[in-house]
Amino acid sequence: MPPPRRTDHPNGAAQNAAPPSASPAAVRMVEAVSAGIGLGANLGDCAATLRQALQGIAALPGTQLLRQSSLYRSAPVAATGPDYVNAVAEILTTLSPQALLQALQNLEHAAGRERPYRNAPRTLDLDILWWGELQLHTPTLTVPHPRMHERAFVLLPLAEIAPERVTPEQLRAVQGQRVERLG
Repeated sequence: MPPPRRTDHPNGAAQNAAPPSASPAAVRMVEAVSAGIGLGANLGDCAATLRQALQGIAALPGTQLLRQSSLYRSAPVAATGPDYVNAVAEILTTLSPQALLQALQNLEHAAGRERPYRNAPRTLDLDILWWGELQLHTPTLTVPHPRMHERAFVLLPLAEIAPERVTPEQLRAVQGQRVERLG
């Protein structure tokens, strides 16, 4: 049997495509991509919910949790309700951006997430911050996240685990936003 041939996948990652005559075991493999996930919650036991979400993210198919930040408390931005507990994680995943989004929304739903109105308080909020070097804008997903560099609750945890992704100028721009690292 000829070896698999390399092709470009629509999500921007390269993959190995099995020849048409290949056995089911020769299924195509998408190269793993680094992705960032922002986590937040402001209803219920937020810290426990984020820890459980991190376990859920690590258990996603084709996904490895590389790094996770400490937990941070922050005031809601453009919303009402109690303070949020936030974190950022970096993963390595073979999931496409849309498949990752669906998997994260499933985790939100399992945590009791409801969407009664825009920026409503939430039991769990999971956002894709970046997916490799991909720039994507669809009705359901924009990566990189369009407001991540405007939010201290993303930038401070991100600077903790991936300082190369945050500039001093970005940190200065959000220094007026109340964020505190939790023990």
